[in-house]
Amino acid sequence: MFNCKPSVLSLALAAAGVGLAFSSDIAFAADEINTEKNQVADAVNNNTTTDNSSASNAVADNAEANSVAEDTDIEVISVTGYSRSLIDSLNSKRYGDTVSEQLSADDLGALPDVSMADALTRLPGISAVRTGGQAAEINIRGMSGDFVFSTLNGREQVSTSGSRSIEFDQYPSELISSAAVYKSPKASLIEGGVAGTVELTTVSPLSKEKQHNFTANVRGMYNDRADEVYGAEEFGHRLSFSYQGKFLEDTLGVAVGYARLEQPSVATQFVGFAYNGLLDVDGLENDTNGPVGDDGDMSNVHKEYLGEGFELQHLGGVETRNGYMGAIEWAPVDNFVLKADAFISRFDTEAFARGFRVKLDGENANIHNPVLDGNAVVGGNFGRKSKDSNTRVEIVNDDNQDFDEVNSFGINADWQVTDNLNVNLDVSLSSAKSDFRNGLLWSNVAEDATIDSPIFDNDVAINYLLNGLNLPDVGFNQADDFSNIDKVMVSKYGIYPFVNEDELTAFRLDFTYELENDFISSIEFGGRYSDRTYSNDRSVFEYGADNAFSESQPPLRLTDEMATVVDWEGDFGYFPSYLAIDVDKALNAWFPDGTPQPVQTWGNAAGVIDAKGYENGYSWTMLQSGEVYEEVFSGYVMANIDLEIGSLPITGNFGVRVVNTDQSATMLQNVEGEATLGAQNITDEIGIINQYYAPTVQGISYTDYLPSINLNFKLNDESQLRFAAAKVMSRPPINRLAGDISATVSDDGEINGSSTNNPFLKPFYADQYDLSYEYYLDDGAIVAAVFYKNIDSFIDTIGITDFDFAGNGFNVPEYKELDNNSRVPTYNGTYTTAVNNANGGYIRGLELAYTQVFSTLPDAWSGLGFNASYSYTESEVESITSLGGDTTIQSLAGLSNNVANATLFYSYEGFETRVSARYRDEFVSEQVAINEQVVNFDGETVIDYQASYQVTDGLGVLFQVNNLTDEPTKSYFGTQQKTGTIQYFGREYYLGFTYAM
Repeated sequence: MFNCKPSVLSLALAAAGVGLAFSSDIAFAADEINTEKNQVADAVNNNTTTDNSSASNAVADNAEANSVAEDTDIEVISVTGYSRSLIDSLNSKRYGDTVSEQLSADDLGALPDVSMADALTRLPGISAVRTGGQAAEINIRGMSGDFVFSTLNGREQVSTSGSRSIEFDQYPSELISSAAVYKSPKASLIEGGVAGTVELTTVSPLSKEKQHNFTANVRGMYNDRADEVYGAEEFGHRLSFSYQGKFLEDTLGVAVGYARLEQPSVATQFVGFAYNGLLDVDGLENDTNGPVGDDGDMSNVHKEYLGEGFELQHLGGVETRNGYMGAIEWAPVDNFVLKADAFISRFDTEAFARGFRVKLDGENANIHNPVLDGNAVVGGNFGRKSKDSNTRVEIVNDDNQDFDEVNSFGINADWQVTDNLNVNLDVSLSSAKSDFRNGLLWSNVAEDATIDSPIFDNDVAINYLLNGLNLPDVGFNQADDFSNIDKVMVSKYGIYPFVNEDELTAFRLDFTYELENDFISSIEFGGRYSDRTYSNDRSVFEYGADNAFSESQPPLRLTDEMATVVDWEGDFGYFPSYLAIDVDKALNAWFPDGTPQPVQTWGNAAGVIDAKGYENGYSWTMLQSGEVYEEVFSGYVMANIDLEIGSLPITGNFGVRVVNTDQSATMLQNVEGEATLGAQNITDEIGIINQYYAPTVQGISYTDYLPSINLNFKLNDESQLRFAAAKVMSRPPINRLAGDISATVSDDGEINGSSTNNPFLKPFYADQYDLSYEYYLDDGAIVAAVFYKNIDSFIDTIGITDFDFAGNGFNVPEYKELDNNSRVPTYNGTYTTAVNNANGGYIRGLELAYTQVFSTLPDAWSGLGFNASYSYTESEVESITSLGGDTTIQSLAGLSNNVANATLFYSYEGFETRVSARYRDEFVSEQVAINEQVVNFDGETVIDYQASYQVTDGLGVLFQVNNLTDEPTKSYFGTQQKTGTIQYFGREYYLGFTYAM
């Protein structure tokens, strides 16, 4: 290993750039490296961005850069592992033409993270929402995943989330070679990210320095909380293989990769439900504190808010992810490159949730000794008032399955037509499917389960007291019965599948023309067309009852083979034991001819001719199923700047992107059977006919103009100042464009309607500004940035008075026909729907980052390094929530005022170790396991540790611990005393080896 001169600018890396991010050594360029070499490196770096710049130029420029390096007498340091990844990332950031954060792997399979979600949280201003203990959705600069746009190899990606938010845990880190987060856009980037754009990149085989590369990773894993959960798996594994090779005199490149993750999914949790009930529980006369309610009570007595209940559950199961990557790259001549690549991910989860679900039904319960937090009841003694009330403790054995598919395919042709003109053509397909099957098995306590006609035990008493962000105090008079098969009976089974499919095809054509002047280095222009179809299908099967015993669908008596007594352990050890039920055995006994499958049906809904024996209406399975269509035409023109004012070099770009969007959705409009308004006989999957609805397709089209500018001022060899300004947009979540609509006419002629979602929703728009200062040390960097976003509007649900129903495509009559053979003219009333409200506001913040490799320290200490970032974000954007009872203000979803990441690392003679911590303070997001409950989350600090040793040049061993302190997730409704979620996941230990050749 060479010693580096004190004057060496180790982070210049100009000869290498991103084009050599995976070479065996990184050349730390000396001060003497000339300007020509820096310009070559700039060209190489510019060819890695998401605007599909010339791949053939990148190959040529790599060769030129290598030639320059050979002709220049420089000293080099061999840098490997985590230090090298950091240096590569900083180099990419330094020579990029936008405000960005970069993440680089020294080889495929080198990133230690379970998924790209974990990897991205190491970047400044980026945090994650944990689901099941794993990072899944990322937040950028205080904005949730709905505002984050994502691409793979420069191509828009669809998601299994049912929204636009990408689930980054679908992407194995072993198959991703680099990632970038673009915080400021440019005209050539695909529109869609108000928060930012995340670009993931798979490997380009012709860019590899070695002829052949093979890497294998094998790791076993263990979760230390799995032994507390009956039936949970303790062990799992993670393995990956990848190969990249060049053939036919380096004109043909091939890359293939496979990554498998099989890990236990473990959690022990308490989940509180929202406060949706009202009752006077304090008994105060002339009480004027609290809500009156809308039940016709005209007295002066005000009421208190009652929670729906809570859950105490064990969660377990197995998550299995198989990822596949392939690429073939062909450069038959110097000026043409053709590349085809594919990425496939299959992520399957089979999980159970067992324990108690407590339903208080407070409005119909006997309540004693209530404990209040403001106007909300957070504790007390609740008793079932009569057999007609619903206060109960259910023993739940939920069986959930989720089968997710992600596919991404693309072909890219890059042609350097002349020395000045480059043409790039890209064709791609991105598709995703999520098949989530939510199966629930309810059990309740009988007075005696051994008799022929068992009776539901109405003697129910529940004592509880919430303890804020700590576990609650609970007590049940039936506690001893919960583990007794002579008392517990299976009373209901239900399965509620959600099937989402999303597919997008895109065509893109880009041109780059190099100019020969001292101001504009090149002009880029091009166009893109995409066609997207999203569908959502709901279905249902239910049998029995969960609030009593059904006479027509009687409960099932358990046997010893079906049930096992489960005890709580650890922090939850004081809760009563319960019966874990083998769902398959119970269903086989209950349905000896086979368990009926869920169907999409009207059931016994209004407008049905023959319900075929259904007692319940299931019209929601029909109304919430449908398709959304989205066509986008976009074009752009952008000028790349390369000039000097005085002695100050300025680079960057300015341009405009024009986007036309045409969106529509299928809907069923309730016209109460009026044939003149389009009513049709609509048949469901099992032949039930409904006469009330008219099928329709509704939507809008709109055009947006998105200007942008990025300026980079090179102050000196070590420092630069960036400024960026742009208008940006994020389209609404695609599932919010679908929904059911209805319009009814009252006897006086007033038209009123509603829609859960809205096909007329327009994007979120923002004007944003970025200013950052970057100072590059010999072996590190210091970065400071400020940003400001002014957002026009957000989605809200409101009632629009005097709504023009006919003018907006509703089939409404001119007159209302009355029973007395008279009629009255109709007039517009209120339409309740999701809209783009006018209550936007600013988001602003500060970001600081520091990276240092202490290579100048004496020998054994030269491998010490530190990487840290901090961001502060604030916003005036707020939302109103009443989930905790009293109406309170919530901050913007995804916003943590303070986010910090830090990594301390050390390497010496093949040994490397590091400890990483990521912190975010309280934020707002959707509560775990509860749909559509956006609550406050407490701050959290997640610490990970890793150590590795390179036994030989090819073989290395690794030890890793994720979530070292077993950090839980905790949430609350408005105030901390109203507990939302308390969820523990356990530590994950990994031990394995890596082999490369």
